[in-house]
Amino acid sequence: MISIKNLMWKSFFIYSFTIIIFLWLFQGLFFGNYYKFVKTKDVKHITNSITKYQNDKNFEEKIDQLSFDKGVCIDVVDSDLVSHYKSKFVGKGCFIGNEERSNSFKLDFIESKKNEELVTLSNPRFRNNTIVIAKKLDNNKYAFVNTSLQPIDSTVNIIIRQLIIFTFVSIILSILISFMVSKYLSKPLVSLNNESKKLAKGKFDEDIKVDANILEVNELANTLNYTRLELNKTDELRRDLMSNVSHDMKTPLTMIKAYAEMINDLHKEDYEKRMEDANVIIEEADRLTTLVNDILDLSKMQSNISELNIEKFNIIELIDNIIKRFDVLVVNDGYVFEFIHKNKKIYVNADKKKIEQVLYNLITNAINYVGNDKKIIVELINNSDIIEIRVIDHGKGINKEDIPYIWDKYYKSSKKYKRNKFGTGLGLSIVKNILDEHTYDYGVDSIENKGSTFWFKIKK
Repeated sequence: MISIKNLMWKSFFIYSFTIIIFLWLFQGLFFGNYYKFVKTKDVKHITNSITKYQNDKNFEEKIDQLSFDKGVCIDVVDSDLVSHYKSKFVGKGCFIGNEERSNSFKLDFIESKKNEELVTLSNPRFRNNTIVIAKKLDNNKYAFVNTSLQPIDSTVNIIIRQLIIFTFVSIILSILISFMVSKYLSKPLVSLNNESKKLAKGKFDEDIKVDANILEVNELANTLNYTRLELNKTDELRRDLMSNVSHDMKTPLTMIKAYAEMINDLHKEDYEKRMEDANVIIEEADRLTTLVNDILDLSKMQSNISELNIEKFNIIELIDNIIKRFDVLVVNDGYVFEFIHKNKKIYVNADKKKIEQVLYNLITNAINYVGNDKKIIVELINNSDIIEIRVIDHGKGINKEDIPYIWDKYYKSSKKYKRNKFGTGLGLSIVKNILDEHTYDYGVDSIENKGSTFWFKIKK
């Protein structure tokens, strides 16, 4: 393992060293070849320009300008070596004059019947080489263009001496700069790492602060702070869940034990009292069973273990059957259940048991928070491509600040735990997971002291 500081330092140093090696190779070893390549390219360019402008009325002016710019010599002759044009520029090492060797080369090219030839010849007068291009312009006109290759050994030696100084200075500077840059970049990351370790120790209340002028580091710090807040919320929910589940289990267990003792000690001979006690025991046992089943269902859904069993069924009939299960509340406690719909039959494709669980939990939630009118309304709206189902109560409503969290397990706006009249406190969390599995839209509209409307949409 290597620290980020050392990794950055080595990376910057290797990069600088690579640049130095490239300069040595290019300036020291390849400079001569590159120089020859450039000069050859200049000569070819002039030759192509002669061919292009040979019939232009400003031919001499244009070619003279190119000759001066590129430092080349030009001679245009006929087959008898009579000159038709000669450039005004005559640089050191021009090889196109009337020298015997120059004329010999020209005659050899004319007699060869070639269209173009590129050669490098030695110029004994100036003891250097010269690049010559011969080109046939027409049947009786030939162009000879050449440029001198100056000796560059002394130039290369000067460049190498400069490179030695440059290399020494560059190595020192690259070490210093790479060290400072790596320290500057790694310092906030090291600080961020130390701050992040607090999360592993469960310190979710302390804000992660990093003093950095680096965008990515600040974004990472913001992300960790968001993670810290979510972990803190999850930790609070975990504590609430343990407290509430313990309360939900402890209460029925206490009642089961108490009523069992009453049957054993007080009501042995009283049949009616004994049956009342037994019914309480059965009801509390059922509540415990429901709690355990809800916890298991929620665990399966959150672990992606449960699977959807899609089937076609009549949603109107399903809602009717669910509402009938609450008839005991209508008879004994004066509750009112109203089902608003316009169709007798509407068929949908979904997991019937899970949609039944969604509707039952939403109605149960409405019962727990119903208003003084004790009225719960289930409304079905049949649109062209979706069916919207609403469960409405006229209770105290939900604070706007609490709405994003009501789908969390056991979330309550007040931390004082209140036992639900029906259900286990996990109902809305189960609803959320089932509707997410179906990829259905859902939500809640609520006004304080006026009531809440929970809704979801089933795709046809």
